[in-house]
Amino acid sequence: MVSGSTVLFGALAVHSMSPALCALGCLQVAGLFSAWFTRIAQGTSHERTAQIFFLFALAVIGAVCGASLEMGPGTSALSASTLALMTLIAVADFKSGSEHAE
Repeated sequence: MVSGSTVLFGALAVHSMSPALCALGCLQVAGLFSAWFTRIAQGTSHERTAQIFFLFALAVIGAVCGASLEMGPGTSALSASTLALMTLIAVADFKSGSEHAE
C-alpha cells in the first residue's frame, strides 16, 4: 500500500519531503560541520576563519531554532539539539589534565 506522499523506486519506498525541511537539514549539517571544523582548526592558521564560520553558523542555527517553532515541536527540537551539540563540540575539551600542560 502506497500513500499519496510515497513513491516506489524498485524495492525502496521514498517519501517526498518539503524543500523547507531539506534546507533545514542542510543547515543542521552545516552547523555541525562548522563546530567540527572549529575543533580541527584549533592551533592552525585556519583557526580564526573557523571561529568566524562557527559564530555565523551558530547565529543562523539560533535564528532557525526560533523560526522553526512554527513548523512543529519535532522540527524545533531538532534545531535546539543541533544548537546545543554545536556548543558542546566547540567548547568541551575532553583531553586529560596532563595533555593540557604541554
